[in-house]
Amino acid sequence: MDAATCEVSPPRAWRSAPVGVSTVAIGVLVATVLWSGSRSSSTVLIRADVALALTALALVPVVVRRPEVGGVLASLLVALSPVATPVASFAVLFTARNRPFRQAAALAAAGVAGEAVQALWRPMPSLPYGWRLALMTVAYAALLGWGTWAQARHALLAALRDRAWRAEQEQERRVVEARAAERSRIAREMHDVLAHRLSLLAAAAGAMEYRPDAPPERLSAAAGVIRASAHHALDELREVITLLRSDDADSPEDAPPGQTLADLPRLVDEARAAGQRVEVDDPLGPAVDLPVTVGRTAYRIAQEALTNARKHAAGQPVRLALDGMPGAGLSIAVSNPTTPDSGATSDGGAGLIGLAERAALTGGRVTHHIDASGRFQLTAWLPWST
Repeated sequence: MDAATCEVSPPRAWRSAPVGVSTVAIGVLVATVLWSGSRSSSTVLIRADVALALTALALVPVVVRRPEVGGVLASLLVALSPVATPVASFAVLFTARNRPFRQAAALAAAGVAGEAVQALWRPMPSLPYGWRLALMTVAYAALLGWGTWAQARHALLAALRDRAWRAEQEQERRVVEARAAERSRIAREMHDVLAHRLSLLAAAAGAMEYRPDAPPERLSAAAGVIRASAHHALDELREVITLLRSDDADSPEDAPPGQTLADLPRLVDEARAAGQRVEVDDPLGPAVDLPVTVGRTAYRIAQEALTNARKHAAGQPVRLALDGMPGAGLSIAVSNPTTPDSGATSDGGAGLIGLAERAALTGGRVTHHIDASGRFQLTAWLPWST
């Protein structure tokens, strides 16, 4: 089903043509036989009614193609003979079914006017003029109402089909967006985990490469960092996959626990073990009670900041400061000097963009820039409810 199929449009006129033609033809023939039989004494009148009946039948295709023209002509024939009444009635019903109400109402009025003229010069002794005109008015009004109701019903069904189609399209769009968001989430998690661990591996391996004459205990320590980093990378990668495959993706509080701000001391120790100089100002301490989502986001911010410093400002000291309290929010500030060949810019990279998106999901924000002294500054604020 496509959009064109679901657009609300009037029914196709030719679908009603076979039934309409058959019904009107039978009606005209029956009316002709009955009326002519009751007026058998007038041969001229009988011939005129037969001719008018054939003319009325010829108007049926005109009514189907152009209901306004066919209906007016049928109303004129009604003024001459009752054999044209079925065609005029069909014109009113068909127009009410397929055209605006005003056009159908005008044809109904024309039909009643034709009946009024006919009743004046071809009266029925058994039915007074007033009653005859009232009955014909009620009949045309009933046809008008029936056709209008049928058109409204068709429009309602078409609108419901259109609504169902749009709802289906909206659901498909949401599925596509959800898949795209999940892919972005996977990429962000993979970047946070692997970039940190691989940067530790690169730092430790670089130390071993450039200092092959280092004491054995230093080489052993560097090898231990490489082994531990690889082991932790596998564990964290497994944890990320478990988290992303959780059925309840909308309830991060129920997801498998990941690193939180309580794991920050271990993160700093690993960075220092790889040779990175890190200064930490954390008056809150590892025992601070943060919401799970906020704690995990804060950990990822600190992790990405240390990883960026190792990649873009190798050998430069990094200062990490945390502060905040329930109700006021959690503030994170990370800064490090830049180097001429660091490649760091105020635009940041994919990791910083991912951090901004991650913080925005919790209601927080992340900003970064290079200040006048040439230090790269990253600041973040996360909500901390009471």
